[in-house]
Amino acid sequence: MQRFYDFIRRHPTSVDSFWAVILLGMSAMSVGGYRNDAGVGPAVACILLMCLTVALRRRVPERMLILAIATGLLQVALGIEPNPSNFAMLVIVYTVAANGARWASRLALGASLCAATISQLRWPVEKNDATAPIVFAVFLTVPFLLAWVLGDSLRTRRAYFAQLEERASRLEREREAQAKVAVAAERARIARELHDVVAHNVSVMIVQADGAAYVMDASPDQAKQALETISTTGRQALAEMRRLLGVLRSGEAPESGEYVPQPDVQQIEDLVEQVRTAGLTVDFRVEGTARPLPSGVELTAYRIVQEALTNTRKHGGPDAGASVRLVYFDDGLGLLVEDDGRGAAQELYEDGGADGQGHGLIGMRERVGMVGGTLDAGPRPGGGFRISALLPLKPAH
Repeated sequence: MQRFYDFIRRHPTSVDSFWAVILLGMSAMSVGGYRNDAGVGPAVACILLMCLTVALRRRVPERMLILAIATGLLQVALGIEPNPSNFAMLVIVYTVAANGARWASRLALGASLCAATISQLRWPVEKNDATAPIVFAVFLTVPFLLAWVLGDSLRTRRAYFAQLEERASRLEREREAQAKVAVAAERARIARELHDVVAHNVSVMIVQADGAAYVMDASPDQAKQALETISTTGRQALAEMRRLLGVLRSGEAPESGEYVPQPDVQQIEDLVEQVRTAGLTVDFRVEGTARPLPSGVELTAYRIVQEALTNTRKHGGPDAGASVRLVYFDDGLGLLVEDDGRGAAQELYEDGGADGQGHGLIGMRERVGMVGGTLDAGPRPGGGFRISALLPLKPAH
């Protein structure tokens, strides 16, 4: 039975043609008794045309409506009385109302309102009651109106379900787009974190390694201390990288059992001390009353100081010194990192801060923008480089 239903859905024209043949047979059985002014030939032609509208009603509904109207008018003009083939008019009115164009649906409604009246004017009911033709015309109009209403209701229902499907599809696309944006944002965050960890810790390790190689023969104790610093820095970098890469795993825990906490403002002092150990003179001060901050602000502040001091070691020169200021305001946290070195190349702070070798200041600007803050970076008037940032305590909306 299911195969039969599937065949009907796949071959609608074949099904309509079957019913058209049935309608043709019913009309042909009484064609000889028709009273008309044009003879049997035109009556047969009108029957064939009406049956054709049933056969092709779903393939070309608008054209079949025009054909049915033209055939009906021809039938009225030739005086061919209504016959079973005129049932095709009801069928085509329903079909056009359900599947046809809007103009065709309106035309079908107008033709439905006029068909019965025209029929009564051409073939009036032979009764003495003057109101009988009117009542009979109204009675014949009702089936046409019902056919049109049923078809239009089906059209409305289909449009409603199509709208629901389109809305569901749109929501699915939006969810996929949001998921892609979230994945891209997470990848960008991890990339910034990896850049900060690698750039800072590796630069410290390089400086210490160069120093150890320089004093290896003259001062073994200093070389040993430098190697210990390299080992500590390497372990710290490895721990942070494991924490970041753990985000990419599907719930898989690291070997140590837990991840290293994200850096915060309290660890900036340790960061400064690490940089001092690497040979860079840093003046560190905190102004205002220290208090807990949102985790995003804490991490952003730490990474800005880390990147700024890394840039000082990379671009400031051998005798450069730096200063770090943390200022707690009522509504935010201010950062000021300055150095008195040679400064950075112009392309490092222009056009977003891309130096062609890494993220440069791009990562800083993205971090500050994510918490709704502002960042200003550029050369100092007296030489060196300055980075200032203001991080609000409330997240950006």
